[in-house]
Amino acid sequence: MYDLFQTDENISENLLPYDGDVRYLPIGIEPLMAERYVDSLFHTIAWQHDEAIMFGKRIVTKRKVAWYADQPFSYTYSKTTKTALPWTPLLKELKQIVEASTGEHFNACLLNLYHDGSEGMAWHSDGERELVPRAAIASLSFGAERKFSFKHKTTKETFSLNLASGSILIMRGATQSYWLHRLPPTKKVSAPRINLTFRSMRT
Repeated sequence: MYDLFQTDENISENLLPYDGDVRYLPIGIEPLMAERYVDSLFHTIAWQHDEAIMFGKRIVTKRKVAWYADQPFSYTYSKTTKTALPWTPLLKELKQIVEASTGEHFNACLLNLYHDGSEGMAWHSDGERELVPRAAIASLSFGAERKFSFKHKTTKETFSLNLASGSILIMRGATQSYWLHRLPPTKKVSAPRINLTFRSMRT
């Protein structure tokens, strides 16, 4: 029988050479279970197209997002504000899995739905004022395997890794202060990817 609450015995050493802490758990959720979660997330999450204000203009992305939390937290990024919905039973279950696997506690989750490889995320760091400073952010991936990249803000050093379905990536400590990250677009991927980024909001 599959144990939902995996241990962290397969978690990587720190992937960053300096100025932060990033760990990778390749099998946070077993592949067969991950496939079931993808289908459930497609049909139970209140997906909406993401919005951003760029050069004074409102941009609506192809990528879809959703925002859930313990409380109706407001979260502002790309000059737009979202108000959190209450956890669904499925998201509570996934939050428990991530917390058990990482040893961290989270009170919110921003979800992203990328329909195929043409959709990605530009270089950024998660340093919004609503977030608890230096708190861990855990990204749980489902669906298509995608490349994920880091770039140091000063030295411009970069490195990348592939995020498999069911994997968990944990960013801790000073990572957001010194490193940017992105999900580069690719023509090689035609399948969708869903990722859940669990976060800690100021209360």
